[in-house]
Amino acid sequence: MLNKGGTSLEREAPALVVFAGPQGETGARVHMLTEDDGLVRALAYGGASRAGRALWQPGNVVKARFVQRNDSAPRRVSGEVLYGCAARILSMPLALAMMQSACVLADATLPEGEPCPSFFGATVKLLSFIGYDPDVAEQTGLPNYIEWELALLNVLGFGLDLSACAVTGQTHGLAYVSPRTGRAVSEEGAGEWKDRLLPLPAFLCDPTQASGWKDWLNGLRLSGYFLARDAFGQRHLPLPAARQRLLARVEKLVAEQNSA
Repeated sequence: MLNKGGTSLEREAPALVVFAGPQGETGARVHMLTEDDGLVRALAYGGASRAGRALWQPGNVVKARFVQRNDSAPRRVSGEVLYGCAARILSMPLALAMMQSACVLADATLPEGEPCPSFFGATVKLLSFIGYDPDVAEQTGLPNYIEWELALLNVLGFGLDLSACAVTGQTHGLAYVSPRTGRAVSEEGAGEWKDRLLPLPAFLCDPTQASGWKDWLNGLRLSGYFLARDAFGQRHLPLPAARQRLLARVEKLVAEQNSA
């Protein structure tokens, strides 16, 4: 935690901004994902200024400086940009949709103050990939994003088991996922129940397998099903609008390709 034993603590740490909103006339409420403290919420004085809005942009990686005087005092943060993802992708609708969805999902699901070093690294890696070459991210980035959603499910304790068929035990020919258990099922093991199972794109079991937009759409629907049921459904909440917009955009792209 950032503050222990009621003593004042100041520290610096890389942080990924996942949410920023106004607080009063000049401040901003900022939510960040950090390596050692997981999700952290703080108040940024001057965060509503022009420079503050550019700094505390969701998707940015910042060098954050945290200060908390005691347990009852608000946590304050200032910082400087280390990597600005958001500004690089404003004109790239699919890359922007992936970034926005990732930030909103992380903010809405991760518990505050619980370390998640591997997931922090995976999230920074995803957004760095999206921002480094948005054209590439638009064309081939969805598998990376879907893998990130599966990693999020795993961090939350709802991870899927895609290692072997739940029916036969075989590790090859996996084609479906049980919507009840989240376990993989092979074509042979599915039998007459295949219509009740969720399609499992081959690239999720073997990243070297060729894949395309239809596979990516199935992957997005697969991870979205378990996010909706387990991460949000248990709290009687819908999937965030940013995630729904991402799915709708991919569905539109697939429909356009099918009609071409």
